[in-house]
Formats: sequence, structure tokens, C-alpha cells
Amino acid sequence: MARKTGSHSDITGPRVRAAALRLFARHGYAAVSMRQIAAEVGVQAGALYLYTPDKQTLLFDLMQGHMQELLAALAHLPPAPPVAALNQFARFHIRFHLDRPESVFIAYMELRNLEPANFTAIEALRRRYEAALEAILHAGVAEGVFTLPDTKLATLALIAMLTGVTNWYREGGRLGRDEVEAIYAAMALRAAGVIPPA
Repeated sequence: MARKTGSHSDITGPRVRAAALRLFARHGYAAVSMRQIAAEVGVQAGALYLYTPDKQTLLFDLMQGHMQELLAALAHLPPAPPVAALNQFARFHIRFHLDRPESVFIAYMELRNLEPANFTAIEALRRRYEAALEAILHAGVAEGVFTLPDTKLATLALIAMLTGVTNWYREGGRLGRDEVEAIYAAMALRAAGVIPPA
């Protein structure tokens, strides 16, 4: 099928992904059809297949893109001793995820809808992110500045706590982003056995 007049792959392709992101976050992957995505973009349903082979590929691309962006941003954090590194990681996680609530929702809630090979690929990216935090915690335990009986369990618990902010935070609420970031970073340090400075 020919592209819609005025449609270009470098414009319509990102619009297709943005529409899928909004609809998957709002209604859930299973409830959204390719026809709905096409209507959101303003193209005929058949035209979507010029930009993606199927809905599963769209979901995988969104989740993979989110994780790759997260890992790339994480790689720009400067090296630091364990206490400073944990504070830095917690603040980074809050900032990054508050800017992308729809992507975060899909990254966690739609894992069950990935086909096996796609699930394996996304899980590998998630493990890389978790490994970065666990390395900080392990270094802190080795240096005697963190008190944690199990760094793997602490890693999963801290990521769950930090990511949970996207479930309730709303712009213009009682606490601003900077305050939320500072409070969560302090809670992460306390969970590791560090009393942060007042």
C-alpha cells in the first residue's frame, strides 16, 4: 500500500511509536488494535505495516528503546565512591523515570505480553541495569559503608521503591521533583544502612 500523501518514514515512524506508547499505556497492549493505532496517527491501518511488521514488534521496540535509553543515560554518570554513587543512582533513577511515566508503565506492566525471544532480550537489558546498582551495593558492603545481608535482594527492593514514584507523582502536587528526588535518595541510603546528612 502506498504511503499517505505527505507521509515520510522519519516523521510517521516516530508518530506510530508515540501513538502506540500512549494507547498501550492507557488501555493495555492486549486491548489495543493496529486499527486504533492507525486512527491515532491518522493513516489507514494497512499503512502501519510500512513502519512495523506487527503489534508485537511495536511493543518490543518501545520497551527496548526505553531500556537502551536508560542504560545510555546511566553510562554518563561519573564514577564515585559507594555512598555518593548510591545517592547519585537514586536521584538519576527518579529523574529519568518521572520524565517517562508511560514508558515506565509499559516496561513493567507489559512484560507478560512479550513473546519468549523478545522477553529474553528485554530481561537481559533489565539485568544490565540491575547489575549497575548491585555493583554499587556490593562495593559498599566490601568497604564496610553499607550494611546489607543480600545485595541482590536489596537491588530489586531499591529499584522497586524508586520506580514506584511514577505511580503517584503528579506535577503541581505537594512536593516538587527536587524534593521527591532528595527524599528518595535519603531513603535509599538509609535502606543501605547509611544515615544521610541532615
